[in-house]
Amino acid sequence: MMSIPSTILAPSKAHNNTALILKKTGFIQSGTSKNEINWVHTAMLTISPIIAIAGLITTKLNFYTLILALLMYLWTGLGITAGYHRLWSHRAYSAHWTVRLFLMLGGAGAFEGSAKWWCRNHRAHHRYTDTEKDPYNAKNGFWYAHMGWMLRKQPAEKIGFADISDLNRDPMIQFQHKHYAILSIGIGLVLPTLIAALWGDALGGYFYAGVWKMVLVHHATFFVNSLAHYWGDKPFSDHHTAFDSVITAVLTLGEGYHNYHHEFPQDYRNGIEFYHYDPTKWLISFLNLFGLTYNLKFISRDEIKKAQLQMNQRTLDTDMAKVQRGNLPEISWDQIKQRNEFGDCLVVIGGFVIDVKNFVHEHPGGRQTLLNFVGTDATDLFNGGQEAHNHSKEARKFLFALRVGTLKN
Repeated sequence: MMSIPSTILAPSKAHNNTALILKKTGFIQSGTSKNEINWVHTAMLTISPIIAIAGLITTKLNFYTLILALLMYLWTGLGITAGYHRLWSHRAYSAHWTVRLFLMLGGAGAFEGSAKWWCRNHRAHHRYTDTEKDPYNAKNGFWYAHMGWMLRKQPAEKIGFADISDLNRDPMIQFQHKHYAILSIGIGLVLPTLIAALWGDALGGYFYAGVWKMVLVHHATFFVNSLAHYWGDKPFSDHHTAFDSVITAVLTLGEGYHNYHHEFPQDYRNGIEFYHYDPTKWLISFLNLFGLTYNLKFISRDEIKKAQLQMNQRTLDTDMAKVQRGNLPEISWDQIKQRNEFGDCLVVIGGFVIDVKNFVHEHPGGRQTLLNFVGTDATDLFNGGQEAHNHSKEARKFLFALRVGTLKN
């Protein structure tokens, strides 16, 4: 993020009040001390919306300035989505140096940190999704994932390791990282102000094409970490918190098909269908027609279909399990042990607690076969493990009738 002189930061009392507000609103976790708060990021992310609103109240929006603001929004937004994200974080495609330069400068103007810093966090996010090593772990809350993680200092040792040796070898990325503050201010604020001055609206250029653009690009990107991990559909996997949503895609220049992206992060697309709203994909594909982007990586239709079918099967299995469980009570291992001591013969198979007391004498393998597994999980044995008999469908139907509960936890 852009550095802010310490002289303009609030004094100690204001720091304490700010820390309290951030905790109560869920932006940072309780137990966070004021010394753990990143005051530079906090100042930037709270002051910029105030300046934007002040501009909205005091400065009329000129039509030409509106067009400039939209162009600046697209340039800086795509600098993040097509550049920071798909090109440098995931290496989903390669690009001509002119395209890389255009995206690098646009990304700097978005005021989201250098590409090196941004990509390091994003690679860690994918490698350690939904864990404490995930920089913006969605399980810590919506607002924490949205921007709270930036308001708190993050020691490097607490974030999961991510290899960025390729970025360290990239002269363009290294140049941007070294001169980030000058590039971000120059492109993000000074440039739109100077351009709008050509038609006599320098102040409008600053407020609308500069500050408002910055605020909107910030939260468009933040929605990928928050909203995309909280709402939508999961057509490809339920092993992580990422969702697909066309609404999130509209808000994020195409990054909203996030369930697909987390399952196949190396694909240059987020929206895989032609009708999916994904301007970032469209830009990469368009430039590919002229050889300005190349080595576009994408997942085959067979692999995509396989993931969808596997997810459909998991959904069916979950629904079937709900039907099978019905209103059966939950029984813990301690309760199983206690009931067996009082004469029951409870065994666990496939997450169900089975009472075999009246069946042990009829078991084809002899009563001792079942008695040896009373009080244990015999799922593996029932399914043919340990060189045992893999039971038939009829045996499984019979087992269904012997259920007395489901295993707790």
